[in-house]
Amino acid sequence: MGVPKFYRWISERYPCLSEVVKEHQIPEFDNLYLDMNGIIHQCSHPNDEDVHFRISEEKIFADIFHYLEVLFRIIKPRKVFFMAVDGVAPRAKMNQQRGRRFRSAKEAEDKIKKALEKGEVLPSEARFDSNCITPGTDFMARLQEQLKYFVNSKLSTDNAWKGVNVYLSGHETPGEGEHKIMEFIRRENSEPGHDPNTRHCLYGLDADLMMLGLTSHEPHFSLLREEVRFGGKKNQKRITAPEETTFHLLHLSLFREYIDYEFSEVKNKISFEYDLERIIDDWILMGFLVGNDFIPHLPHLHINQDALPLLYRTYISVLPTLGGYLNENGHLNLGNFEKYLEKLSEFDREHFNEVFVDLKWFESKVGNKYLNEAAGLAAEEAHSKDARRKDPDSLRLTTLDGGKDRVPGRGFEEDGEEEDMFEAEFRQYKRTYYMTKMGVEVVSDEFLANQALCYVEGIQWILHYYYHGVQSWSWYYPHHYAPFLSDVRNIAHLKLTFDMGKPFMPFQQLLGVLPAASKDLLPQSYRHLMTSENSSIIEYYPLDFKTDLNGKQQEWEAVVLIPFIDERCLLAAMEPYNDHMTKAEKARNRHTECAVYSYHAELDYPYTSTLPELFPSIMHCHVRVTSVPMDAWHVSLSHVGRSDNSSQLYFLGFPTLQHIRHKFYKKKHGVVVFQQSSRGENMMLEITRSKEEPVSVCGDVAALVLGCSVFVNWPHLEEARVTAVSDGESKFFLEEPAGVQKLYDRDSPPPTKVTYLSDREQKDWVKDVQGITEHFSKRKGIVVNETAVVLYAQLLTGRKYVPGQSGQVHLEKQWSKQIMPFAYQTIVKDIKAFDSSSTRFQTLEELFPPTTTVFMVGNPYYGAMGEVQESSDVIKEGRVWVVFTVPCEPPMEALIQNQHKYCVKYSPGYVLASRLGITSYLVSRFSGSIFVGRGSKKNPHGEQKANVGLNLKFNKKNEEVPGYTKRTEKEWLYSDAVEELMSEYLDRFSEVFDLVSRNSHDDVFYEDDIWPAEYENGAEKVKEITSWLKTHPVADVARASCDLQILDKAIVERIEEEVVKAKVKKSSEKVRVTVRPRLLFRPLEQQHGVVPDPDAEYHLFDRVVNVRESFSVPLGLRGTVIGIKAADREAEVLYEVVFDEEFAGGLTIRCAAGRGYRLPPCALINLSHGGRVEQGFHKLTAVVKPQPASSHQHNKGQLVGLNHSPRSPFISTQVGTGVETLQRRYTHTHSHRRAHHTHTHTHTHTYIYIYIFLPTCLQQTEFEELIANLKISKGNESAPAKEPTSQTEEPLSPQSFAMVGTSTHWLVLPATMGDSVLPASSAAAVPPLPSSQPSSMVPSVASELTRICMGLGMAPPDFTFMRSRQGLLVYQVKLSSGLVVQGPQCQSENEAKEKAALFALQRLNSVGSGFPLPPPLFSGVGQIRGPPMGPIPNIFGQSVMPIHLDSYACIYMAKRCILIVFWDITTEK
Repeated sequence: MGVPKFYRWISERYPCLSEVVKEHQIPEFDNLYLDMNGIIHQCSHPNDEDVHFRISEEKIFADIFHYLEVLFRIIKPRKVFFMAVDGVAPRAKMNQQRGRRFRSAKEAEDKIKKALEKGEVLPSEARFDSNCITPGTDFMARLQEQLKYFVNSKLSTDNAWKGVNVYLSGHETPGEGEHKIMEFIRRENSEPGHDPNTRHCLYGLDADLMMLGLTSHEPHFSLLREEVRFGGKKNQKRITAPEETTFHLLHLSLFREYIDYEFSEVKNKISFEYDLERIIDDWILMGFLVGNDFIPHLPHLHINQDALPLLYRTYISVLPTLGGYLNENGHLNLGNFEKYLEKLSEFDREHFNEVFVDLKWFESKVGNKYLNEAAGLAAEEAHSKDARRKDPDSLRLTTLDGGKDRVPGRGFEEDGEEEDMFEAEFRQYKRTYYMTKMGVEVVSDEFLANQALCYVEGIQWILHYYYHGVQSWSWYYPHHYAPFLSDVRNIAHLKLTFDMGKPFMPFQQLLGVLPAASKDLLPQSYRHLMTSENSSIIEYYPLDFKTDLNGKQQEWEAVVLIPFIDERCLLAAMEPYNDHMTKAEKARNRHTECAVYSYHAELDYPYTSTLPELFPSIMHCHVRVTSVPMDAWHVSLSHVGRSDNSSQLYFLGFPTLQHIRHKFYKKKHGVVVFQQSSRGENMMLEITRSKEEPVSVCGDVAALVLGCSVFVNWPHLEEARVTAVSDGESKFFLEEPAGVQKLYDRDSPPPTKVTYLSDREQKDWVKDVQGITEHFSKRKGIVVNETAVVLYAQLLTGRKYVPGQSGQVHLEKQWSKQIMPFAYQTIVKDIKAFDSSSTRFQTLEELFPPTTTVFMVGNPYYGAMGEVQESSDVIKEGRVWVVFTVPCEPPMEALIQNQHKYCVKYSPGYVLASRLGITSYLVSRFSGSIFVGRGSKKNPHGEQKANVGLNLKFNKKNEEVPGYTKRTEKEWLYSDAVEELMSEYLDRFSEVFDLVSRNSHDDVFYEDDIWPAEYENGAEKVKEITSWLKTHPVADVARASCDLQILDKAIVERIEEEVVKAKVKKSSEKVRVTVRPRLLFRPLEQQHGVVPDPDAEYHLFDRVVNVRESFSVPLGLRGTVIGIKAADREAEVLYEVVFDEEFAGGLTIRCAAGRGYRLPPCALINLSHGGRVEQGFHKLTAVVKPQPASSHQHNKGQLVGLNHSPRSPFISTQVGTGVETLQRRYTHTHSHRRAHHTHTHTHTHTYIYIYIFLPTCLQQTEFEELIANLKISKGNESAPAKEPTSQTEEPLSPQSFAMVGTSTHWLVLPATMGDSVLPASSAAAVPPLPSSQPSSMVPSVASELTRICMGLGMAPPDFTFMRSRQGLLVYQVKLSSGLVVQGPQCQSENEAKEKAALFALQRLNSVGSGFPLPPPLFSGVGQIRGPPMGPIPNIFGQSVMPIHLDSYACIYMAKRCILIVFWDITTEK
């Protein structure tokens, strides 16, 4: 049947049925079933139109494996993964397979012939013959071995597969793939302990899969496949990366409810019980009448001609007159079915009346045709005269009686001349159909009786096949065409029985379905049977044959008119040669059982690969294989599939039309499901409000939902957190600190603030309402009616393990940063939803066991991949030992600065036009679409049009062609490549340009106007243009969204070169440190969708690392961002990345083959963002000196780190010696050096660490004078490592240092032990580390004052300024504690504000001020006040004030700078 038409019709009639989803929106499933043949075909011959396409068998296997991995990772089945390859099919299916294979072989031969005629040179390698995807071929045998290897490999090595039972039903197991799957589901359904809430996903969206899924009557059943695009290219592009693929998820749960609505009007009309399950069964039966793989469609019943609504209307009108249903669980009620067909048969006459209603047409036919009819009528009457006498109830040509009971003796004369003519034409019309289509000379009663019997028998066989499995392997429908509805009569008395028989052996099926062109797929001993003139079955292998569209529109829908093969003749012809097969061939010609594979850790054995050069052998295989007997899943004919959904739980991801009050009706509303408005009726849903329900008031709604979790996007519900509520005038919103995403319950109301909307905000609110209304109406077919209140909410992105108190962890919901509007009447609250995301880990020990892979999301080592070590000694203190691998990053600065040298140069259209000597209009038109029709403008021939434009820009779709066109806000730009292409076009076909320039206002141009001469063939010219464009390299360039930021191919090549250079020059380092758990990201399936660092911002050239496990891109592989594709939702943003190494499944995205991929934010950590954070904010981040990693427990003197930053992972660690060490390292973003010190014995030193923070207003010369006073010279030597003795739960905050907004200079001074404060003059000069960032990049002191005040629990400072008489500015700072500070007079406003803020910092942190101070650096050591009256070295030449003295740290602040001094004892080996 026309499956795409059926799918499209169903999806447009029931708009919510087919949901377009992204990978992160797919719900959780228990079982995943794959009909493998579709995957095999897509991976082996993705484009049959390209006769030059060649592919190796190894590449096919690798692509299939990648495809399977992708689907597994998308669906993530929890219990069962079932892969079903088509085995030997029932004979009823083989006829369709035979026709399909004959047609594909002929089409391939014709395409090759045309290519050779054009002079094209084809590759010398053999073309892949898709007919080899048939059970029993050598290719399928090799594929089966590789599938076995794949399953063993994934179960043994991939943690995501280990808890799943994998079923592999290969080509050697008889039965079609989807029906083998249904056998398994039926058997599971019939088991006593079957869980009715099992969630099934079947990959594929063929119409028969919809029907098969509904026959199971399972409540949670969905069908999945890639998005279907109608009106596009004939061949759909095969799956590449799941992140860039749009999926359709068809929910049978919604389908069931829509079917209920479709037939709801019969509820009050029937005398028996209304049973939705039986209504669904009858709906399935009606679907068979428009044709399928086993029987042809009834004449003139076409989906695109509204056949399905006709079937439904007839059913609704007939059902009340019946005593029950048509389909009784797979058993046809012949009496009821006959009455249904009798009513439906009125369509035959109505159709004929519509087609032949013009009497002039009848008059034109009067003549010999009636003589022919009279002769045929006489022959039929004579042939059936005796039969009528014997059986008055026998079938007869009903139209001889005019389709109704005639009054005896009433002749044609009494009916009137017009009715006479109509009846005569109708009789002849049907008679001609049977004579021409079926080749019969006499349309007798016996012939019609046999037609009716075969057709009804076919319907019953299909019902058994769908509900109970194969009931006859040998039965088939013996005709290419179906009878008229009006000729299927007197069927109630028929007795329908089937002989089970046996399935064909694989080679028997091969010989039965393959054409002679594919003879090489057969064993040598059988090939001559297809080609030899002496073969007894040569008639079954015609080299040429006809096809008949039979009312269809597409060639692939045509009937292939080849003879049905005779089973007895086939087997007899093969018999003499059965013993001539080789041993390997005999091994292929057999039936085997399905196998189930499962992981067992106790098993450990080697598994040898049959393709070791491609797939390495498995050294440690842990898989147990169990065979399933072939009849194990058979169910009896009495098996009844019933829906048992008594649970009131809502299963997330399985939509339902419940929860919101609504009404339904059918209307032509033009809902857009597939890129364009639908033409037929849509089932509309209109949200209603009961009369008792009060009108929504903004304040009341806010009290109910603000800060709470609700479900949005009905009926495809998604959880969201409400952050604001507005009615267009006022707005209630959460007043929370930045970054807080807390859920509030009714007992603890959230912090709420109310504001009134400005005029602009009110307009934005109206736009939000209009957008919501339009989306629901035009896409979902839902009328939301008036919206009074809008909710603003954050969608749920996933769940993340968050460390709590005392080493506990809990699973916390994570919400998107993006806030979206939703109409209040479309949200669902207070429903009981099933959530399987139960906490798997309770403690840090469980979350971070040894050998776990983690990633750093704090500085330093941001984004580094590490392995957790034994952490029992520090886990109680809330820390984890990790060994990080820190690779050296390739330098990108020079490339970024010089990228203009490698970029594609683009010019405006007028520049290109001036170079070509044409107008800008022609450049604009020809770079887009140019349509050429047949005939001339005055006399067009039909509506067929050809596009001869370059198709380099797409305004409506907002797409461009990288390297050729680029869209800006104002205009389109064109590259030199467009100039070359258009110049060649001008040289070849200048006449097209001439006509377009003369008729600039026309949308369509015509062949005869462009080429008016008699000797010119316009059609051939158009064909020549289109052929030239198809063969041009631009045809292979994929177009991209104009919103996509990309790096050109030449720049990507330079990036790859830099990566290669970095690999040659540098190697990775390993460091062992203790880290706070909150700064570790562990790749977990349960945390899928969670962005590792929500604050990260992405730019082109950014370095990233993949943190998603068990997917196409290897875990921990680093790469560079070369493209950013924007999206409406955060989770749907995609980053194009060229990775440092090639990997299986990699894409080619303007880069070397197999190194590109497109990934969402949840799959990446942005290394460059970490570098920017480390530089830009000047955080005092302690780091550990790189050291060799050890698998043994760390030594007592192991080096650890001191943390000075809230985002830094390192904290001081207590060791047994009681000796503290302090380590520091300055890190550059892209390149850095580390000083390594090696000592042969132990030295004990005391070091002074001096940090000087200069306000932005302090000039560099002043700093140099300060350094001179200190008698310290600048240098680059890094600080030696030290170990502190104490530990703290919280790092020392930057507020303690008042450092942000300053330039930082690091001074390291060795000193003698015992001095609490060391005068600078006595310190030996040690060069400081360079400043980490130019002062111009640093935030202001005023902003840091604000942060400190808020950190101390105070309100932000209040800044006011005044101007003196001299015109100078003075700022005054008022703090909420009552402190008022006035700054000095300054020339500029910014300088005055900065100095006032600095003075306020001095006062705020002065000794004895009484203000609360930040926590001490080390817990357990009290704060130590600096000597209030003691002498302080006058190193600034002015008064110096000690600000804050923690243990081992003292901060001095002068008038214009801050000096921080650390000192400690270091033991270094």
